[in-house]
Amino acid sequence: MSTRGVAVLGSTGSVGTTALRVLARHRDRFRVAALTAFSNTELLETQALEFAPSFVGICANGATPHHGWTEGTQCLVEAATRGDVSIVINAIVGAAGLDATLAAVAAGKRVALANKETLVMAGALVAETCRRGGGELIPVDSEHSAILQCMAGRTSADVRRLVLTASGGPFREWMPDRLAMATIADALQHPTWRMGRKISIDSATLANKALEVIEAHFLFGLSYDQIEVVVHPQSIVHSFVEFVDGSVLAQMGTPSMELPVLYALTHPERVADDAMPRFDPGVWPELSFERVRTEDFPALALGLAAGRRGGAAPAVFNAANEQAVSLFLANRIRFMDIARAIESALAHCGDGPGDTRAAVLAADGAARQHVLEMFAC
Repeated sequence: MSTRGVAVLGSTGSVGTTALRVLARHRDRFRVAALTAFSNTELLETQALEFAPSFVGICANGATPHHGWTEGTQCLVEAATRGDVSIVINAIVGAAGLDATLAAVAAGKRVALANKETLVMAGALVAETCRRGGGELIPVDSEHSAILQCMAGRTSADVRRLVLTASGGPFREWMPDRLAMATIADALQHPTWRMGRKISIDSATLANKALEVIEAHFLFGLSYDQIEVVVHPQSIVHSFVEFVDGSVLAQMGTPSMELPVLYALTHPERVADDAMPRFDPGVWPELSFERVRTEDFPALALGLAAGRRGGAAPAVFNAANEQAVSLFLANRIRFMDIARAIESALAHCGDGPGDTRAAVLAADGAARQHVLEMFAC
């Protein structure tokens, strides 16, 4: 069996390191052809020694790359379009992952997409580029992987509704007065998943779930009226698909990103992996579900409204959220200011077009600048 070359973009992050654990167990099927990281040269060097890729890139200028490494953000596109790469795992955080996704699908690659911001910012553009270039998008997010697995070759015409599950984050039971005082340390304490700092904050505000709804809209070709969110604190059911005949299928499993990574690599095949976490129903005697408290977590409703609005609005939502989260993590704004920043950016910057890369990037930049000026940064 010939091996398929894989590029891992963001290899030192949470999803990237998970992907490399999976790839290390399946060297008979895959070889790591390219690795990129933002600035963690020490871990990147360790990974390069273990996997011996033909290409290594470091994005941050001044990060002291090793001899033979490519330095600068252009390394993402270069890694994603190499001739010895057929699968690109895009585990970049935020808007920085857009160009690599566009380049990869234009070059006919499979993109195992953990960078949901790509589709939020430019879903229609990515879909059109994919169609013209012959590439394909396979989701890595556990919720979207669950939907893909439940649909199992069915089309969107067979689906009545998608239900994305949310853990509720660390503040599921917090009341508004307490939320107003939430600290960075509080927001980073996700109850069921271990993730990077940015996505942990997004999970705390529920902005992450809005990003996932927009992503699902583009991945599965369903209207926003057909996509719902429910809180499921145990994170065992990763999503539901309700079909037009009333049947409901759910994909379940112990919380682990290794399964969706493996499935994105092998879809539509299923490959045996004895190291994958086993599901023991006896450990979970009760699975519960709750309505989302949208009034206490306004970022979710703002994101859904941006998705329905279309044009530049989703890109503005994403950029304003990224900028506000960055300010929160720098201890320059309060937790509830994140949603306030998103709302203001959408009101001031959300009406532009979003059908070209230039328009998307212009909206992104305007939203970030608005948030910085809003807080006089």
